[in-house]
Amino acid sequence: MLTAAEIVQQIARGTLSAEQATRACLDRFAAVEDDVRAFAHIDTEHALAQARERDAWQKAGKPLGPLHGVPVGIKDVIDTTEYPAESGAAFLAGRRPTADAAVVARLRDAGAVIFGKTVTTEFAYFHPGKTRNPRDPRRTPGGSSSGSAAAVAAGMVPLALGTQTNGSIIRPGSFCGAFALKPTHGLVPRTGVLLLSRSLDHVGPFARSVEDLALALDVLAGTDAADPDTRPIAARAFHATATASEPKPPRFAFVRTPIWDKAEAGARAAFETFVARLGERCITFDMPQHYAAAWEAQRVLMAVEMAHNLGATVDQGGDSFSKVLRDLIADGRGISATAYLAALAAAKRLRDELDPLFAEVSAIITPATAGVAPMGLEATGSPMFCTLWTLLGLPALSLPLIEVEGLPVGVQLIGRYGDDGRLMRHARWLTDAVRK
Repeated sequence: MLTAAEIVQQIARGTLSAEQATRACLDRFAAVEDDVRAFAHIDTEHALAQARERDAWQKAGKPLGPLHGVPVGIKDVIDTTEYPAESGAAFLAGRRPTADAAVVARLRDAGAVIFGKTVTTEFAYFHPGKTRNPRDPRRTPGGSSSGSAAAVAAGMVPLALGTQTNGSIIRPGSFCGAFALKPTHGLVPRTGVLLLSRSLDHVGPFARSVEDLALALDVLAGTDAADPDTRPIAARAFHATATASEPKPPRFAFVRTPIWDKAEAGARAAFETFVARLGERCITFDMPQHYAAAWEAQRVLMAVEMAHNLGATVDQGGDSFSKVLRDLIADGRGISATAYLAALAAAKRLRDELDPLFAEVSAIITPATAGVAPMGLEATGSPMFCTLWTLLGLPALSLPLIEVEGLPVGVQLIGRYGDDGRLMRHARWLTDAVRK
C-alpha cells in the first residue's frame, strides 16, 4: 500500500526493487480482482519482465526516471502497444494499437511499469463495464474510468490513468475513495486516446495521495504536436509546487451551484459540517442562477462532438452498441450548428466570469458527487456535480475527506484555469488540516 512517491524513494535507496513492488501489486491483484473486476487486460509475466528491466537499468548505473518502478494501470480507451485497446466495446474486441498513446510513452520514459488495462464503460460513456466498487461490491464504482479508480482504491496499483468528458475521473474517484485529478483542459495530451469531444476530453491520474498526483502530472503534462489544444510548458514543476509549504494559509469558497439542491441530504449535511470546521478560511458563495445554462451547454458539446467522432463506428456496429450510446449519437446529429456555437461561447463566458472569485480565494470547494455511490451495477451514477467544471476546463481534484454512513464522498477542489500546481498545494494543506 505504498504511495508512488514512497516506491520511487525506496527503489532509489535500494531498499525496494521494481520487481518487488510489482509482485506486491500482483499479489494484491490476485487477492481482490475476482471481487473488484478492475482490469480488462493484464499479463503478469509481462509486468514482471518490465520490472526486471527497470532493475537491470538501475544496476547498470543509469539515471532513474521520476516514476521508476511504479506500476500504473491504463484505462482501456488509451492505446498501448502490448495490450488490446477495446474501449469497452464488443465491436472493437481484439483491436491492437500500433503505437503508444503520448501519455503511455511518457510513463515508459519516466520508468513506470505498465501494469495492465483497466475497465472502461462502453466508449467512455454511460453503459457500465464489469467493475465493482471496492468499498461495497454491490455499488457502482462510477464511470467511465471505473477500473482505474477501483484498482487504486483497492490497492492493486498506486497510480492509474483515466479520462473525463463529463465526470469520468472525479465521480469514480469520489465513489471509490481515491485521490483523483482532472487537469486543466489541454495540459495533458490526448494523442492515442479515444476521441470523444475535443472541447471536453481530459486525461488525468488516480492515486493514493495528492503528492502522487503531482508526481504523475510532472510526467504527463506538456505539449504534443498531434494534440492542438496542448501548449508548451517552460518547466514541469507541479510536484515541487504541490509539495512546497503554503506562504500563508489558503482561503476557500464553498460554492453552491444551481444544482446544490440535487445533493443528497447526508452529503449536504456532511459538507456543511466540513465547511464549518474551516471557519474563517472558507466563505460561502451562491453561484448566480444563469450558470444553470452550463449543463445544457455541456450536453450539446458532448453530443455533437461524439456524434461527429464516433458516429460512423456506432453505425457500423449497430445493435452491438448500447441503446444509450446510439441515442446520444442520434441526439448529437439533430443539434443545430447555432446551438453548438452558442454552447462553445457559453463555456468561455462562464469561465471568464469566475475570475473575480479566484481573485478573492485560492480554490473552490464543492461536492464531487451528489452523495455516496448508488446501489446497483446497472448504472454509473450522475456526473452532474462535475459537469460545470469540465465544461469550463478548470483543474479539479476529488479528495477522499468525507464519509457518509461509512462510504466516501469526494471533496471536489477547483482551481483557476492553468493553476494546477498551486491547486494541488492547496489540496495538501486542506487534507492535512482536516485529518489532524
